[in-house]
Amino acid sequence: MDFTFTEEQQAAAEAARGVFAGVAPDAVPSPALTPGAVAETYDRALWTTLADADLLSLLLDARYGGAGLDAIALCLVLRESARVLARVPLLESSAAAAAVQAYGGEEAKADLLARAGRGETVLTVAAHGRTGHDPAEQAVTARQDGGTWVLDGVQTAVSWAHDADVTLVPAHTGTGRTVLALVPRGHEGTTLAEQFSTSGERLGELRLESARLAARDVIDTDGAWEWLRGLLTIGTCALALGLGERVLRMTGDYTGKREQFGFPIATFQAVAVQAADRYIDLRAMEATLWQAAWRISSGTSGPLPAAGDVAVAKIWAAEGVRRVVQTAQHLHGGFGADVDYPLHRYHAWAKHLELSLGPASAHEEALGDLLATHPLA
Repeated sequence: MDFTFTEEQQAAAEAARGVFAGVAPDAVPSPALTPGAVAETYDRALWTTLADADLLSLLLDARYGGAGLDAIALCLVLRESARVLARVPLLESSAAAAAVQAYGGEEAKADLLARAGRGETVLTVAAHGRTGHDPAEQAVTARQDGGTWVLDGVQTAVSWAHDADVTLVPAHTGTGRTVLALVPRGHEGTTLAEQFSTSGERLGELRLESARLAARDVIDTDGAWEWLRGLLTIGTCALALGLGERVLRMTGDYTGKREQFGFPIATFQAVAVQAADRYIDLRAMEATLWQAAWRISSGTSGPLPAAGDVAVAKIWAAEGVRRVVQTAQHLHGGFGADVDYPLHRYHAWAKHLELSLGPASAHEEALGDLLATHPLA
């Protein structure tokens, strides 16, 4: 495999570095000191800047004003965003728009895609089910009643639910199929309650009670939800990688300056070995991320379905980012817990990313099921 990035992918990453260069990770109150949400909404000024830089339309075709790039380009941009804890629905809106483009009807595409690419319409995905651990598509039922679909159920921990104009909700039918419903905010039959992430961001519990949607607002193409879930998962892995890389850099800078017994603590063997272990974690996270992103982008077949590579990437991302922030806290000593220093924010975001779309154990189970179904020669 050749993981060399194309010129277009590198240009997207360079544009992202320019946009995120001025973003401060501590621009909102500390989640450690805030009982509710750290802010009422996402960083709208940054969202506008991303739209102006054409970074919200990376995955969209030219007819919708997009660049026509792939999941690898999106992951490169997400990696940069996580280094500064950018508070924008970049992953959710981009992935949802890509799913509508790939599987949605022409009316939905015309209504949503160009506006989403310009940042005028924000999309999100209800991807965590009722508890955050069960399959999201099992949390909501969908049945047809004449020319409409009727949805009932609860989706928890919906990112940016209070800000998004449309939420893509996976739901299962009586025949065992999964559909994706495009539910507008405030739609009749829906209620939205506040929840809060470890990072201090406001999430939403979306409750649907006989919510009716026209057929044009439901994607019933086979494989749509599985593809979208895979894209969301590798995007989460990219965020974990960018965050982990930034935290290890912070740790290197700190241990290179902090002295004990007249020497920087970075020169002590115990410190160097721990930092080296975390560097190895990051390189494993990176390799498995690009493998999974390449499988999704290219559609290349392999011994296992692409879901296997996605599971491996999320296992490494979840475990790796946890170990990176824990080691960083340890090597920073008491300074790492100081709420005037941003490391505790990265720790809180890392915990959210570790659990998003399932912890490592859930993906280990999924990988085991795939191996049982597709035994390797």
